[in-house]
Amino acid sequence: MNALFKALNDPTRRDILALLKKRDMTAGEIADEFSFSKPTISHHLDLLRQAGLVESVKEGQFIYYSLNTTVMDEIITWFVQFTGNKKSNNKKQ
Repeated sequence: MNALFKALNDPTRRDILALLKKRDMTAGEIADEFSFSKPTISHHLDLLRQAGLVESVKEGQFIYYSLNTTVMDEIITWFVQFTGNKKSNNKKQ
């Protein structure tokens, strides 16, 4: 879970996730959307992959990245556990 939150903590990585929400993209296509170097984007993609937020598939000389919705579902489930009904400690008057 720590790797997940570390990955989500960076605005560039959140922007990459937003791009991948629209469609699968190659590392080069993702890099073209930013003013960072390709190695910097590769580092961000690697952290997202390690956290399980994105998946990568190599096709020929390209690596395609896609959003891993299974992990997103797990995150939502984890957060929902904290939104349950609380018992009131106040006494009725």
